[in-house]
Formats: sequence, C-alpha cells, structure tokens
Amino acid sequence: MSIINEGTVLSKQQLKAQNSALYDCNTFDQERKNSRLYNDDLAPLQAEERNWGWFSIFNVWSNDIQSLFGYTLAASLFLSYGLSGWWVMAAIICAGFIVMFMVNLTGKPSVKYGVPFPVLIRASMGINGANLPAVLRAIIGIFWYGVQTYFASTAVAILLAVFMGSSDSTFLGLNGTAWLAFVIVWVFQIMLFWAGIEPIKHFLNWAGPLVYVVMVILMGMIWYQSGSELIPAINSIFTSGSDYAGTSIQAFTAIVGTMVAYFAAVVINFGDFSRFLCSERDMRKGNLLGLPVNMVFFSFIALIITAGTLVLFGEALTNPSDIVERVDSLPLTIVAALTFFAATVGINMVANFIPPAYDLANLFPRHINFRRGGLITAVIAFFVGALWLSVISKIGIVGFVNVVGAIIAPFFGILVIDYYIIRRQKINMNDLFSAQPTGAYYYTKGWNIRGLIAFAIGALFSVATVLVPSLAKFEGYGFLLGAALGGIVYWLLMHKYGVELNKTLVQK
Repeated sequence: MSIINEGTVLSKQQLKAQNSALYDCNTFDQERKNSRLYNDDLAPLQAEERNWGWFSIFNVWSNDIQSLFGYTLAASLFLSYGLSGWWVMAAIICAGFIVMFMVNLTGKPSVKYGVPFPVLIRASMGINGANLPAVLRAIIGIFWYGVQTYFASTAVAILLAVFMGSSDSTFLGLNGTAWLAFVIVWVFQIMLFWAGIEPIKHFLNWAGPLVYVVMVILMGMIWYQSGSELIPAINSIFTSGSDYAGTSIQAFTAIVGTMVAYFAAVVINFGDFSRFLCSERDMRKGNLLGLPVNMVFFSFIALIITAGTLVLFGEALTNPSDIVERVDSLPLTIVAALTFFAATVGINMVANFIPPAYDLANLFPRHINFRRGGLITAVIAFFVGALWLSVISKIGIVGFVNVVGAIIAPFFGILVIDYYIIRRQKINMNDLFSAQPTGAYYYTKGWNIRGLIAFAIGALFSVATVLVPSLAKFEGYGFLLGAALGGIVYWLLMHKYGVELNKTLVQK
C-alpha cells in the first residue's frame, strides 16, 4: 500500500499501472494535447528542437553573474562583513561551486524529459499542487524583473544625460531622464522577449562576453589610477567600518549563503533552460565554466574595482554606473553604459522573464501561453521597478536577497529528493499532463499533501532565519537550510511510497 489518493492509498496494482510506461520526450502521448494541463510551450521538446550547447549555458550564467545588481550585491558583501577582500572573493567562488552542484541536480531531469520546471514539479507536488511553486516562483521572478529593469535603466540614463542633459524634477526618486530611460528599457525587453527564444539566445551570446571586456577595461583604469596603494589595501580596507558582530567563519559562510540565495530562483527553475540542451554533458560543461570558473574572474574584478573606489574616492561605489560617471572618459562612459544595459537585460531574460512566463502559463495552460505570461510579467514588474529606489531598496540589498531566496528554498530539496531518491530518476511523462484521478501525480484532488507539509516546514524555518532576531546567527544560510529541511521532511513523509514504487518497478 502506498500514496495518498482521495484520502486513501494506491494498491500495488495501481502503482504498477501508473509506471507501466516511462516516456521520454520522443514517445509523448499526443492525446495529452487535449488535457487542461497542456499547451505547446509546456510540452516536452523533441530532439530536433534542442539546439543549445555548453556555450549557451555559459552565457546564461555570464549574464546572470555580471548584471548591475549582481555586481552591486558582490560589492556590498565586500563591505558588510569586515573580512579581507581575498576571503570575500574566496567565499564568492565557493558559492559558485555549490550553485554548480545544485543546478546539475535540478537541470538533469529536464535534459532527459524536455519539460520546464513547472511541469517537472507536478511529480512531487501534484498536478494542481505544482501551481504553488509556480506562483511563488513567478512572483519572485516578476519582482526581480522590475528591480533589474531599474538597474538597467541607470546605464541608459547615463547615455541620455550625456546627449540630452538631466532634468531636476523628480517623482518617486527618479528624475525625468531616469523615467525616460526606465520606459525605454522596459519596452526594449518586451520587444526582445516577443522575438522568441532564439533571438534571446543570440543576444546572450554576445552580451555576456562583451560585458567582461568593458569590466576589465574599467578595472584596469581604476587599478592604474589607484597605483601601488591598491593591492596592499585589499587586506585591510574592508575590515574597518563594518558592524558585523559574528566571527570570521560565520562571516565567510554567511557570504557563501547569500550568494547562493541570489541564484536561488535560477537554481529552482534551471530546467527551463536545460530542456533546450542536446546532452547532460553540455549542461555540466556549461555550468562548470559559467559558475565557479566565471566566479573567479567576476569576483576578482569586483574586488579590485570596489577597493579602488575606496582608494580613489574615499567612498565605496557599489553601482558600476556610478563608477563610470566618476571616471573621466566619454568613450568609456558610452561603451560601458551600453554594455551594462545589455548585461542586465540579459539576466532579466534568463532569470526573471522566461521562468515567470512558463510559470504563469502553467496556471492556465488553455488560456495563457508563453508570450501572454511574459506580457503579464512585464506589466506587473513595471510598478515594482518604479518603486525600487524610493521604497523597496530601503530594506537593504543583502536582507532583500536572503528573504527572497528563503521563500522558495524547500522546493529545491523536494524536487531533488523526489526525482533521485523516491522515483529513481524515472517519471511517467504522460501522467504529468493527465488530470484524471487515476494519474500518477493526482494524489489528493491534484495536491500532494505531504509535499505541502514539507514546503511549509522548510519555508517557515528558512524565512525565520532572516526575519527573527533570535535566529540572526543563521543569517545568510536561509536558502541552504530551507532546502535541506524541506528535502528531509519530504523524504520522511514519502519514503514508504518510494519503497512500494521501486518494488513495482523491479517486478516489471
């Protein structure tokens, strides 16, 4: 006897029936196209539709890491914990290895079956229960989309100010030039999204490498102007002025946890991108070069530039757009502004536009397709970005990142435990799109109650580590702890089902 279904349990015969065929993307039952859970954007991709290689994944991470907000977060970490710059750099690189390990786990099922995250999560949360992580992920993606749109607009505002001047009157903290830049970025992103996944891929392929060129040039100029004072200053320049009360080890692990939390949304829904890959080998190579290797260069650049601004200007400038304004070079200002704009738009496409579009399509597959989901994302995110400077940013960047990561953390543990341990990497593809009570993932009226319990316990604890003062010693660890707790509770509640399931597979 096993899993909950309408308040009862499934027999071994039912378990055998639900696993009588394990479909890959090339044997998907076309009759499922009539299901309320299906649309063409959510369907498993055929082999001929998968044309991404390792370089595409490398550029996904390049754009994710090198956005203006990504740099601002890294610079904030150098300044917040009172550690030597080299130790902060080491912590950021360490986070890169952890994220690489995590996305290899969440990306593998979608490489095999060709489905995006909101479809894959139906296996563990139920065909209706999957709407919960999809909605939460969509909300977070929309929120980040608005924030990143604001940061991209700061680069465009520099260009507009160079050629048009800047207005003095402000509304919600933004002057007229800043508002014009914000609208330009918002419209451009919609146009790029509307062009489709292939133009987005090509955009990422040139935006990612180009931003490195500009960042290296900016680093060289800062380093040259700082002179011989810069490298010695790295050991001590960040250790004063911090009010962090923990030990050095706690500071190091908190930085690692915060950087992991920054990538939380992409970690959860990495299947939205890995489904386009030709092989798992391409995924692993792209993740290796795009994460820990990329982090080495990115963190070094962030270290030199952040330390250099302290040496040169006597204050830390965490937004590269502000740094470019201080460096007296009009050609660099123009090129850097365009590049920062492209890089930040790139991360918005990768992490904050495509995933919510899939997630919203999963809510009402018959009424919302990929493009409509993207338009809904853009409209709501407009108001988030407009309020970032005057309202949202006041809670602090590090705390903001940790709260966002903590909310969805348990879904990582649940997805990984379900796929690798409970189901032994075997999913009934047809039943992911079946709304029939006899379907493998129908559970209790489409909801896996045990998955909901695991999520609730993990999420409450992970969010509490950020918001409850008595748990402040866990600062920065919210995502990792929530993911681990969610996975453990899910396994405790579901392992008997896994035993019955695997017995059935052996009997076959």
